[in-house]
Amino acid sequence: MDHEKIKEGVRLLLEGIGEDVDREGLQETPERIARMCEEIFGGLNEDASVHLNKQFHAACNNMVLEKDITFYSVCEHHLLPFYGKVHIAYIPDGTVAGLSKLARTVEVFARRPQIQENMTAQIADALEKYLHPKGVMVMIEAEHMCMTMRGVQKPGTKTVTTITRGAFNDDYSLQQTFLNMVKV
Repeated sequence: MDHEKIKEGVRLLLEGIGEDVDREGLQETPERIARMCEEIFGGLNEDASVHLNKQFHAACNNMVLEKDITFYSVCEHHLLPFYGKVHIAYIPDGTVAGLSKLARTVEVFARRPQIQENMTAQIADALEKYLHPKGVMVMIEAEHMCMTMRGVQKPGTKTVTTITRGAFNDDYSLQQTFLNMVKV
């Protein structure tokens, strides 16, 4: 990341809103924001394969569900946070990923400017590409600060996105099992 460009952009933004960039409370803000960007946008330089290529043989090919994976992301439209929970299910085809690898995969896609709909698909696509499961289903439930702080200003509103791949596509009973397991 280009820290100097980020710092200059923050200075211009602060000046643009009428702030004094030399006042005590703001003097180090451009540098703090540049360091923060390394952390919250670190997924731009990550590949999910790093996490999902480590797999283990599994004789059981029943559904694996990891739910309530907390994430924080930034909406690409307003650069405001959105945050919530991701629920991931897949049906292995002889191999499984370590459970922490699913959460790490979520982080790869959450840590970049983006929209929830794309993030949902990106997680499912990565699982499908690297795990080669019989099926995948992903659900994201999130609150968007662009709806809470500005615009319509409706705090507590949740956006829910889902996507299915493989065996989950046409099997309503599998989808229902997933949804029931998420509710528990």
